[in-house]
Amino acid sequence: MTHRRTSHRRRVAAAATGIAALFAGTFAVAEANAESAAVPTAAPQVLSSAEAGTLAASLSAQLTPETSGGTYYDADSGTLVVNVTDETAAATVRSAGAEARVVRHSLAELDEVKDAVAGFAVAGTAWAVDPVSNTVRVTTDSTVRGASLADLRASVAELGARASLDAVAGEFQPFIAGGEAIYSSGARCSLGFNVSIGGSAGFLTAGHCGSVGSSWSASSGGPALGTLTAGQFPGADYALVEYSAPAPDHPSAVFLYDGTTQEITGAAEATVGQSVQRSGSTTGLHDGEVTAVDVAVRYPQGTVEGTIQTTVCAEPGDSGGALFDGSNAIGLTSGGSGNCTSGGTTFFYPVTDALAAVGATIP
Repeated sequence: MTHRRTSHRRRVAAAATGIAALFAGTFAVAEANAESAAVPTAAPQVLSSAEAGTLAASLSAQLTPETSGGTYYDADSGTLVVNVTDETAAATVRSAGAEARVVRHSLAELDEVKDAVAGFAVAGTAWAVDPVSNTVRVTTDSTVRGASLADLRASVAELGARASLDAVAGEFQPFIAGGEAIYSSGARCSLGFNVSIGGSAGFLTAGHCGSVGSSWSASSGGPALGTLTAGQFPGADYALVEYSAPAPDHPSAVFLYDGTTQEITGAAEATVGQSVQRSGSTTGLHDGEVTAVDVAVRYPQGTVEGTIQTTVCAEPGDSGGALFDGSNAIGLTSGGSGNCTSGGTTFFYPVTDALAAVGATIP
């Protein structure tokens, strides 16, 4: 279940930049406080991660922020786990074929914690609801140290069992440089997904790759492929490039860098625990897992809200590339830390949001 607040569609969970000094470790500020309810019930359905995402979206419409506590996919058992705060909600979840887990903190309460974190977070931090621990997980990159780290740890500690603090190595930054490579003046990014806009054709990529009016080609210095007609960065991170007439062949597919492609038939929202793949022009095809949704990343250029956090690696030049699960388009590569040698954290802007913003569809 992907949680969206009515007042602020994609809320905070921020990360920002700094130097790339190694800083690893985990600060246990609060113990996991989720309490499983031992109630005899029929076994939940065994689902693929994509099927779990569909079920999560359905249940999100039936539960409220006061009765739900987040959702994640358990890859070991193949089940969707839905945190709830009472037995009425638990019955709704079980009847839908998911596993109900009674927890202490509701999404409404954890959203208040996120708002509190937003008040003291510094550049180089991220925060989001962690449905597994039923806390707001605050993450620092390697640029947060010394007095700033001490102050942050103290502030998180004041939130008690509702928050936890982690750290990752490296710095968070947009992967500017950029499926298949696309080029503009001074930039190389990756094509995300081909789309339809009314009777026209185009493709999605990252908003930080260029500005409205910029021309894009399939090779450096080559003939124009299309023009960037809409986009946003920061705040969001998407762009629409409309193909020049006559439009080239534009199949609804992602290049897998082994001579084959994956057909894309639609778009879906991400679920924590979901297995995903990324295609980009610098590092090719890589896979990983969704670790958080509704995350805001604080880059040097500004904050991008509503991103999907993953364990998939990426490097400069992969920006705008496709994040997908089977035939479902999931996200557009935005930025992160690390690389595809040592690993890292990568953020993606949701395709569903990008499509809605530009009025496009897949295919």
